[in-house]
Amino acid sequence: MAYNQELVIRIQNALRLFPEEFSEKKMFGGLSFLYLGKMTVGVIKDEMVVRVPSNKMDKELSKPFTRPMNFTGKPMKEFVFVSEEGFQTEEQLQYWIEMGLEHAKSKLES
Repeated sequence: MAYNQELVIRIQNALRLFPEEFSEKKMFGGLSFLYLGKMTVGVIKDEMVVRVPSNKMDKELSKPFTRPMNFTGKPMKEFVFVSEEGFQTEEQLQYWIEMGLEHAKSKLES
């Protein structure tokens, strides 16, 4: 399954601004970016996949360009799809990366 290479490059460039180190892994037919083995964000087709802390899911899903990640007929816990309108600017892209990193760090603390 193909995924948006331009978006991958944008994410790779944005991640260089963080002091944390990220790895890449093919997942869900796309490419994901992990922090200490925990998924933060990814690209599937032309959409971003973002891990979101559970206490922020309702707020993030209320945005018109987000929807639950659903591969099996049931939404996956703490995952959202973000359509292109949600990451057009670098500020928007940064927001989602920070959200995914926050989620990963919260899982490392528990």
